[in-house]
Amino acid sequence: MTEALSAHEYRDLLSAALADAITGDARHPTPHTLFTPDSHRSALYVDNVVVQGGRGVGKTFWYWSLLDETLRSVAAKEYRINRLNRLRVHPGYGLAMRSECYPGPLVLGSLLEAGEDPYDVWYTVLLTALGLPELRDLTEWSAKIAWVRAHPGPAERTIEQADRQAYDENIVHLLLFDALEHLHSDRRQADRLISGILRLALLMRFATRNIRLKVFVRPDMFEAASHHFADASKLSAYSAGLEWTHSDLYGLLFHYLGNEEGDTAERFRTITGGWLPEAAGARHAPPPLLSGDPETQKRVFEEIADPLMGNNVRRGRTYDWLPNHLMDGRGQVSPRSFLESLSTAAETTRTKHPAHERALHHEAIRAGVQQASVRRVKEVKEDTPWVRLAIEPLADYQVPIPEPTVLGAWKDAGLPARLAEEGAQYAQADTPDKVRTGPRDPQDLPRLITELIELGVMTKPRSDGRLDLPDVYRIAFGLGRKGGVPRPKA
Repeated sequence: MTEALSAHEYRDLLSAALADAITGDARHPTPHTLFTPDSHRSALYVDNVVVQGGRGVGKTFWYWSLLDETLRSVAAKEYRINRLNRLRVHPGYGLAMRSECYPGPLVLGSLLEAGEDPYDVWYTVLLTALGLPELRDLTEWSAKIAWVRAHPGPAERTIEQADRQAYDENIVHLLLFDALEHLHSDRRQADRLISGILRLALLMRFATRNIRLKVFVRPDMFEAASHHFADASKLSAYSAGLEWTHSDLYGLLFHYLGNEEGDTAERFRTITGGWLPEAAGARHAPPPLLSGDPETQKRVFEEIADPLMGNNVRRGRTYDWLPNHLMDGRGQVSPRSFLESLSTAAETTRTKHPAHERALHHEAIRAGVQQASVRRVKEVKEDTPWVRLAIEPLADYQVPIPEPTVLGAWKDAGLPARLAEEGAQYAQADTPDKVRTGPRDPQDLPRLITELIELGVMTKPRSDGRLDLPDVYRIAFGLGRKGGVPRPKA
């Protein structure tokens, strides 16, 4: 019988397994890290052309996984989507510099300055992926686009022939788009570029049988870009979201622990039982109960972490407490935040509670939530800068806050003028109603509350109308809560 892991061994395993898990888009997926939560299955349907998700939920992970034939084969098997085995996948845009496949940010900027239509840019990228010979001999993207514009007939026939041949061969050409926040430093221009991608995705979805685009995009960017062309609403029927349930998050954790290299991970697999080795041991699939059954997960996790968040059950059970305190107002948890909080908790326990009987001390888990909040607030400031302007005047208040108090704090801080000034740089003189980089109406403060609720930054759960902030935002933004996780010390 295999001896149980000690607290030190679990702590070391956590640190090793999660060391690279929180680095985000810089790390490419491998068989060791490929986890297939049931809730992501629809995102991999070939005909779902839009995959929406916020920061850290797996957009780039699935982009790279679909580009990799080995990982795609694993996903096809575990999701039972045989069509994934019949794909010819092409990169349409991503973080990697691949000028032979698509123009990078600097080139895109120059193309827009020259007056190119974003749709023409991506249409040319598609034709390049399909192997149009005349484009293969041209180096500059401006020349490629000019050729396509001058030869519309051959361009259309290339798509028709590629679609017909793919149908005969029973394959699908799939063009992938990711990292769209890096398309252009000007959000207005980024919206135009994304709109061009979506227009092309819609056309291919309805005009061809075997040519598809799959666009990984943040919800706010999808909403903003959709206002730039007609029929964008049709894409909603072919859209999926990347969401994570509590059991998905713990399944991901155990997947990482079981796929780490070394004897400790092997002993963990033996103790928990039921792991299935694949591809000559390159990947170990966790048993269904460990990857998706809350009761089984709770039992295993309580061998690793304190079962309670204090001296009694009123403080909360750790298994539920952790994801609940990382949840945004829409009930969503970023797996990156979840894994970062556990990584921080392991290091904090090692430093402050080295002799603790379990690998994770409950106070260290609180510190992990604080660190995850810092990262999440940094991300929201980058993604939607106007949120920072709205929440910072509320610092040092304690939630829940009466709505009149919030409105009064905003008026005292001159928030409408500050929001208008922030949004002015994105204003588009001819069609200002199409710009969605800030709140819809900076002067309408009650509506601003509605928008913050839609973003998941704020909630209104109480019948008395008081407003709340989820801990994942509240802590780092500097708001207090009686009996809640304290704000990090400066």
